[in-house]
Amino acid sequence: MSDELKIKMYALTLDCKDPHKLAKFYAALLKWEIAFHDEEYTCIGAPGTNQGEYPGITFQRNPEYKPPVWPEDPEAQQQMAHIDFAVNDLEKAVQYAIHCGATIADKQFSDSWTVMFDPAGHPFCLCQIKHIFESPHFTLL
Repeated sequence: MSDELKIKMYALTLDCKDPHKLAKFYAALLKWEIAFHDEEYTCIGAPGTNQGEYPGITFQRNPEYKPPVWPEDPEAQQQMAHIDFAVNDLEKAVQYAIHCGATIADKQFSDSWTVMFDPAGHPFCLCQIKHIFESPHFTLL
């Protein structure tokens, strides 16, 4: 038995008013599966994995959740984090995200990525980063 400290990422957690609804959006977007859900939390992970086998995304109920304003406004709710997703075809990925329920942010800063909002208002980016996407070390598909 080792006394070595071990820390592993379990999940990135997003607050929202309806965890199951937001989890269904991300599960559709990523073609992942819902590993667990109850009234307070929902967890999604890569296909064929169980909760905790792989880092996942969890969604936590917060009845007082207010979506952030993007781009930032010093007088409004600030974003604390956002998720970047690598894609192999930016245009197709944007259209697919819209089909899943996302919206495109009015303000964009690059032709290499598109800032979008999930149904709860969290910003996320679809990034065309071919060398990362095609890397054999890039496993979270």
